[in-house]
Parts: sequence; C-alpha cells; structure tokens
Amino acid sequence: MKRRRVSSRTVATMKPALVVNVQRHRLLTVLSALLFALLVIFAFLVSSRHVLHPKQDAQTAKNDYRVYTFDVVNEYDHDSFAFTQGLVYAGNDTLYESTGMYRSSSVRKVHVQSGKVLQLHQMEDKYFGEGLTLLDHRLFQVAWRITSGFIYDTDTLSRLGSFRHPMKDGWGLATDGKVIFGSDGTSTIYVMQPSTFKEEKRFLVKDQNKEITQLNELEYVDGELWANVWMTDCIVRISPLNGQVLGWILLHELKSNLLARSYKGVDVLNGIAWDNKQNRLFVTGKYWPKLYEIKVRPHSEELQDHKHVWERCHVHS
Repeated sequence: MKRRRVSSRTVATMKPALVVNVQRHRLLTVLSALLFALLVIFAFLVSSRHVLHPKQDAQTAKNDYRVYTFDVVNEYDHDSFAFTQGLVYAGNDTLYESTGMYRSSSVRKVHVQSGKVLQLHQMEDKYFGEGLTLLDHRLFQVAWRITSGFIYDTDTLSRLGSFRHPMKDGWGLATDGKVIFGSDGTSTIYVMQPSTFKEEKRFLVKDQNKEITQLNELEYVDGELWANVWMTDCIVRISPLNGQVLGWILLHELKSNLLARSYKGVDVLNGIAWDNKQNRLFVTGKYWPKLYEIKVRPHSEELQDHKHVWERCHVHS
C-alpha cells in the first residue's frame, strides 16, 4: 500500500482547526454543565415552593401578630340617629355612609369636620341597609337577609342598578381596587369580581385555628383586611390572602367614654374608614354621636396574649 505523504503545510493548516474544535467542545461541555446546574436549582425551588413558603409565611405572620390600642387624634360630630353599617372615606373630608334599620335605612354623603349630611338617599322601607364600598366612582351596598345589593352614583346617590352576590347574607363590603371582599356574619370572607360579583374564592378567618365569627363591616387598610366583630368593641386584622388573623385592635374605651359623658342609646362599635392618602383612620358606631379619627399603637407587652384578646373580644373555644 502506498502511504500518502502529508506535507508540512497540510499539517500546519490542520493543527489550528483541531485546536478550535477542542476548545469548542470544552466550551460546550462547560455550558451544558452550567445549564444542567441551573435546571437542577430551578427544579429544587419549584418542588420546595409549597413546603418552604407556608412555613415562612406562618412564621412571618406569627412575628407580626400584635394587639393594638389607640390614641384619639380628633373627635367629630356624628348623627346619633344613624345606625351605621358601612363607612367609606371618599376624599375632600367626606365620607359615604350606609345606615340600617327597616324604614330608616339610607346611603349618605357626610362632611367629616362638621358631621353634616350633605346628601341622602332613602332606601325603600323593606330594605335593611348594610355594608358599603366605593370603586370606580360607584357605590356598592349590600342589605340584610337578602342576596342582592345596590349600585349608586357617587355624585347624585341615585340608584343605578342592582347585583346578586354569593354570600348567605349581606353584612360587610370592602375593596382593594381589584376585587371586592364581602362578609355575611359568619367566619367566611368572600372574594368577588367587581363587574359581576362572581365568587373567585372564599376563606375562613382564623386566629390559631379558632374561627372568628360575626364578621361585620369591612375595610381594606394598607394591604390588610380589617373587620368589626359584631357585638364587640374589637377590630380584627386579617390577611386578605388566606384569612389568617394578623392581630387585633381593642377600642373599648371609646364606647365607655361616650357612656361616661351621659350619651344615651349608643350601640356597638361599627364603621371603619381609611384615608390612604393621609393615612387617617376613622371609626364610629351605631347610634354614636361622635366620629373618631384615631391612631393605633401596640398594646403593652403583658396584653400581647391570645387568651386576653379572646376574652375581651368574645372569641369562643
């Protein structure tokens, strides 16, 4: 066999190509290893997501759990004949308020500083007004013992229409600007689409596995859902994601101070309104002659106890 002779020129041209191929192979190997490592890390994160996050969320919620008291910033006059059910801050020192009781239920626009009723829509005698919220220049109101609600124009308070909701009863409404939250006097919070009131989901409100019932008027405050608990002087702070209780605000002194000043006929605390631009919090109650602007602050350390709160806020085993 005749052996082919390779010239030095041919060898010289083969060597650079061989080096390039080796380098390319090494680069591809490194990139493949790096890609594989990234895929492994991503798979681990995905697989551990449902294990790690609930623990982290629970620990965060546990650390954030606080019991609050309050300081009064301002006190304003309020219609003592108003059986307050829903309260919404609307800007320019005005509130929208829903009142209850058959034959005297209403939706009204109120001036904060004077307590004067600027506009009023009287509901039909057969309806018992309940919770109220404001979204896209429209007011949404629910009523007691029925599964429908009403829509009002914010300028004239004229009734624009009605809607049906999935709740067993109408007690409270609030919004984060995207969805509407509703309560029906149980421990359930309903999350609904604003355009149709179709239910997206629902969750139970629990404080260390104890269901918090009698959830009444609602307000969305700085990423939390706050609720009056009917027949108490307590506001419960709720995670709008899963219903876990984040803490409590104890407001017992407001009603006791009104009674000490000889105001007659005051009923339970009810009505929360949040001014998110100026970070102002307003509260009142049924048949209360006063509306309060308050600031909340942590209670004393010895009162940061679940059992103490449950006793004062009538949380039953």
